[in-house]
Amino acid sequence: MKQTESLNTATATLSAETLIQQCLKGDTQAYRLLYNRYSQAMYNTALRIVNRTDDAEDVLQESFIDAFQQLARFEGRSTFGAWLKQIVVNKSISYLRKKKMLVSDLNDGMHEIADETPADEEGLFFSVDTIKKAVQQLPDGYRTVLSLYLFEEYKQEEIAEMLNISHGTVSTQYMRAKHKLVNVLKEGAYHEQ
Repeated sequence: MKQTESLNTATATLSAETLIQQCLKGDTQAYRLLYNRYSQAMYNTALRIVNRTDDAEDVLQESFIDAFQQLARFEGRSTFGAWLKQIVVNKSISYLRKKKMLVSDLNDGMHEIADETPADEEGLFFSVDTIKKAVQQLPDGYRTVLSLYLFEEYKQEEIAEMLNISHGTVSTQYMRAKHKLVNVLKEGAYHEQ
């Protein structure tokens, strides 16, 4: 038992780069360790975008399959986690496009909110969990732009490129998403579905 524990402790401290090299040599344990190390964070990223647990699980599995198949192409220009996150984000967006859930949402309600109307955020104080629940209530297009900008920390220009829309549309969608989020929070309509 002690030998297994010390082996697990030793492998847990291996760098992602070392694990990648072991994967490329066919070490299945290294694949498992990479998956275990990154799967929860990548699942959370997918869930913020696709908004359904079963869909996020599918996106996660597809993302890891792609990442492992393309592992030899990982050049180390970024961290493995950042590289994998980009795959997850792209897979999530592709999933929404395939379900035709993203494009229509980005164009729906174009005149609902005047662009210059600021969201009234005064006096709003909510827990992170409450805000996350409220974000889940947003339409797919709003939630996607808001999540990519706030949670995944992409710049609006990067989001525009990923979603193949103009920077102006991203900016407008972000403003509208923020306004809608404030309204959802004020109305208390953020309880789990």
